[in-house]
Amino acid sequence: MTQPRTARTAAWVVGPLVLACASEACAQEAAAAITQTADARTLDRITIIGNRPSTLPISIPTTTETISGEQIERSINATDAEDALKYFPSLLVRRRYIGDYDHAVLATRASGTGNSARSLVYADGMLLSNLLGNGASFTPRWGLVTPEEIERVDVLYGPFSAAYPGNSAGAIVDYLTQMPRQLEAHVKLQGFTQKFSLYQTDDRFSGYQGSASLGSREGALAWWVNVNRLDSDAQPITYATRLVSAGTLGTAGVPVSGAVEGLDPRNRPWLLLGTGTQTRTVQDHAKLKLAYDFSPSVRASYTLGLWSNAADREAGSFLRDGAGQAVYAGTVNIDGRSYALTPADFTPTRTRLDHYAHGLSIKSSTGGTWDWEAAASLYDYARDEVRSPTSALPAAATSGAGRIADQSGTGWNTLAVKGTWRPGGSSGAHVVEFGAQRDAFKLRSLVSNTADWLDGAAAGRFSSFTGDTTLTSLWAQETWRPSARWRSVLGLRAERWRAFNGSLGGTAVNADGSPAAAIALPSRAESHLSPKAAISFQPSDGLTLKASLGRAVRMPTVSELYQGSIVSDAIVNNDPNLKPEKSWTGELSAEMARGNDTLRATLFAERTRDALYSQTNVTVTPNITNIQNVDAIRTAGLELAWQAEQVWLRGLDLLGSITYADSKITQNDKFPASVDKRQPRVPVWRAHALASYTLSSAWSGSLGVRYSSRQYGQLDNSDPNGYAFTGFSSFVVADLRVQYRLNRQWSASAGIDNLTNKTYWAFHPYPQRTWHAELRWDL
Repeated sequence: MTQPRTARTAAWVVGPLVLACASEACAQEAAAAITQTADARTLDRITIIGNRPSTLPISIPTTTETISGEQIERSINATDAEDALKYFPSLLVRRRYIGDYDHAVLATRASGTGNSARSLVYADGMLLSNLLGNGASFTPRWGLVTPEEIERVDVLYGPFSAAYPGNSAGAIVDYLTQMPRQLEAHVKLQGFTQKFSLYQTDDRFSGYQGSASLGSREGALAWWVNVNRLDSDAQPITYATRLVSAGTLGTAGVPVSGAVEGLDPRNRPWLLLGTGTQTRTVQDHAKLKLAYDFSPSVRASYTLGLWSNAADREAGSFLRDGAGQAVYAGTVNIDGRSYALTPADFTPTRTRLDHYAHGLSIKSSTGGTWDWEAAASLYDYARDEVRSPTSALPAAATSGAGRIADQSGTGWNTLAVKGTWRPGGSSGAHVVEFGAQRDAFKLRSLVSNTADWLDGAAAGRFSSFTGDTTLTSLWAQETWRPSARWRSVLGLRAERWRAFNGSLGGTAVNADGSPAAAIALPSRAESHLSPKAAISFQPSDGLTLKASLGRAVRMPTVSELYQGSIVSDAIVNNDPNLKPEKSWTGELSAEMARGNDTLRATLFAERTRDALYSQTNVTVTPNITNIQNVDAIRTAGLELAWQAEQVWLRGLDLLGSITYADSKITQNDKFPASVDKRQPRVPVWRAHALASYTLSSAWSGSLGVRYSSRQYGQLDNSDPNGYAFTGFSSFVVADLRVQYRLNRQWSASAGIDNLTNKTYWAFHPYPQRTWHAELRWDL
């Protein structure tokens, strides 16, 4: 929540349910532990009572929100780390199914679920965001955090801290995980199931999750071990389709039945022929954390994380011939029109991933004149292999030629040093923070042919793709408190960006049969400055006014810059001169706290030049479709967030928020049809609400409501039908959870997500009504 002024547990829950359903309140005021160190009526640096301080600069007078692990356990059916963000104002994670590892993108006020590189996600200060690209395939590595190990989640909205790069334009999320003070152990077992009925699918998809952790502190050394397994069988999420108009009139082809008639997102008649992706994912997580106190004020910490994933994706045809057999290939005839099927319509895949993360930091926390910190992290794709056939089902299910996509060697590393200077000591009016950072990203992708897509070795190269980027930064910001009621923060970030080692390779070979050298792509280098400013004033007890302004420069990622393909030994659809996104973001907030109630109203605005989107350049012949710069996007809106404790009934906590966002493309010379259209995947209204009721020391329950108005997936808003595959629909979804604590050690929970069994879409269909059951033991 937004810097609550009392040490009370942050109110949990629903803003008026009527508002949540009528517009779109996205809220989750869970700021149980945040409070001010001085009197509740002053504007001092906020700290965490009884817990570790946030790694985020939450002293900046701008919008921040928090939820504790205890609140997550009590009120949310959390199976993935991203579930913790389910009720935060203005946030949405597009998670298609439990265990979704490659498309769960975080959306914020002015950024949709296609803009993964416009937000930052950390775990204990270690970067989890995948900034190798921007979009659904480059999601944060959520699997490095399990719900059971979360101590707290902090969110800072907007690019208002000089300590973070331009990818912070949307929001910065940091997961703080458990670190014990004494011997403790936890075990949790969880099961979930949904009955999914859509088109020709009517089946049950289920899974389970098991987690165990053990930790302790002996003298200066603290340690923590956590292991987790998630086994999830998901509903189908993609479909093979054909426009009716694409069929050839006549009697050619095998007559088949089973195709489902419908309308595509542009309201054109089409046929759904079968499911393209139904995922079974088994994910193993292991984490070791060590912390050693060299003195009461100097601590070194190390984290080793492993995330392993075995995902099998199956496909199934709806089409049946006269004998009732499934049809996957050849030419078929549906209602007097013939259509050619290809292996790409029904393509199974086998994915095997082993990713490692290392984080090391040493930090001084004296609170005196000087403090310092040094941190480094490494994320490594030790194994990243996806296998798929090039022949058609059903024969391809057991053997046949195919391809292996191997990204082993891909990853990123970070290095940062930071200093804090308090000229007047802890009671002084000035605090100066400064630092230097270097973030490096490396993409290595090789697609090889293979004689056996299931088990065969890689043979000749089909394609290759490489590229590196680095961002080296210097930053400084000063916090000044001229009086107890005023606080200001001024900051500046200087960045030097480089892109190099870019190359694309194809099927060409040398005379001896070896792969021909990849075609090199040009290197790039740029420098930018990003100023930041924020100020707050408390005119009276309980009322705080805030204003923030910041510039963000979001550099092109490796995959955006070194895009393209090889045709006739030449690279096409590549733009080595892509410009970075440049945004100015501002917000004005008023917060009022009275008793156990807190109300915040925030006006926000963002102006982005050269936004990076995939689009078609219609000003050249032939038209080119690739990542391009959209000249200008303008967003303005209002966010209301409310929380209250002990409302109407003792034990009832409510929390809610509503966000209105008017986000439009104001200039796009390469694609004029998109001008004055809404930015894709940014709804006009978004709302979340949560009500939590503690009936007794043993029983508690919660009811949540999530709402979004309709969205568009296309820049020109040519997809008005959101209730279709590849569409983006509106939705109102309710979630229920009940928890019973048997004794101090044992507790049981049950819950339902999507209580009303709503069918809704964000390109893919979301899960339908899902039942949850949990059993937990705590030492």
